[in-house]
Amino acid sequence: MQCDTKFDFLTRKHHCRRCGRCFCDKCCSQKVPLRRMCFVDPVRQCAECALVSHKEAEFYDKQLKVLLSGATFLVTFGNSEKSETMVCRLSNNQRYLLLDGDSHYEIEIAHISTVQVLTEGFPPGEKDIHTYASLLGSQPGSEGGNARATGMSLQYTTPGADGVTQLKLTAGEDANASRRQSTAWLAAMHKAVKLLYESRDQ
Repeated sequence: MQCDTKFDFLTRKHHCRRCGRCFCDKCCSQKVPLRRMCFVDPVRQCAECALVSHKEAEFYDKQLKVLLSGATFLVTFGNSEKSETMVCRLSNNQRYLLLDGDSHYEIEIAHISTVQVLTEGFPPGEKDIHTYASLLGSQPGSEGGNARATGMSLQYTTPGADGVTQLKLTAGEDANASRRQSTAWLAAMHKAVKLLYESRDQ
């Protein structure tokens, strides 16, 4: 999006606080909080940036709390058939995915290259599909309207190690509060991945 207005003494330039481009008053009139850049009070943004900032504000208000509180999953590393029950949560500084069980792991968010959400709940006869999103540039795949997240597969790099490591999180099979919390955590993580994809060029 670009503003084609010719600026002069009467027509002032306004800078979008998110992308930094110049716009006229009409094209840059929305004021939205921009927490990721430490603007707590609403600041002037162009229409395109304001849309992303509104989504981020909703994420900060709702999904971030879910990710920080964590949920219990069956965790499998690589091609191992053995899984371990672990609590997975986002670190307070939002830079690491923390896994705590019999052992402890910290995965730096910046090193996660691919996220694949495992879903179920499609009409009978249709095969369960995976919703795919890559933090490195692939467009997120379509989501089924009635699909429910049951797990997540991550690929990430470890500094000093060759290749990528795969990690699979699976929500437990029981229908209690733990399962509901895990499903809510997966939905929040999927929303976070989509926001990262949408704002990666911002």
